[in-house]
Amino acid sequence: MSILVTGGARSGKSGFAERLTRKLAVSQQAVYVATGQAFDEEMEARIALHRQQRLEDGFRWETLEEPLALTALLERLSGSGQTVLVDCLTLWLSNQLLAVEERSDRQPWIESEITALEQGVASFQGTLILVTNEVGDGIVPEYALGRLYRDLAGRMNARLAARCEQVFLVTAGIPVELRSREYLL
Repeated sequence: MSILVTGGARSGKSGFAERLTRKLAVSQQAVYVATGQAFDEEMEARIALHRQQRLEDGFRWETLEEPLALTALLERLSGSGQTVLVDCLTLWLSNQLLAVEERSDRQPWIESEITALEQGVASFQGTLILVTNEVGDGIVPEYALGRLYRDLAGRMNARLAARCEQVFLVTAGIPVELRSREYLL
């Protein structure tokens, strides 16, 4: 079963996804796939805080940090019997963009990475919870790279939502189920 959790920045989506993971985990442990990279002191502090919070919550998290090769990691974890939480896909997308920022073919290259991720999510055997940001509700970015990021994130989110059995939107800390496959049958 795959679940997508989306929402704005600081909406409570990660906390909800962690609670959902703890609830759905067959054992009292799960894999936490962190995609963030510490490019500055502020991000270093955020990552350290998240690590500390996971240590203190009484749940056994195995944390794997994977900023780029997410699809390959999901392939390795598929069928392991472990509940897997990925936080977050928009950071992964940002990492992808930064890795190929100077390439003239960056958009088709990143779209192929999104396609591979979509296929990895569709074929994942087990419980997979994906966290992503809803970035298209704000202003249109001034710069071309920002607009490309917004467009890619929106398309990625829509494609992954179509592959997931459940989709939640978290706003002001309140999760709202947008879709469940059982309602579509």
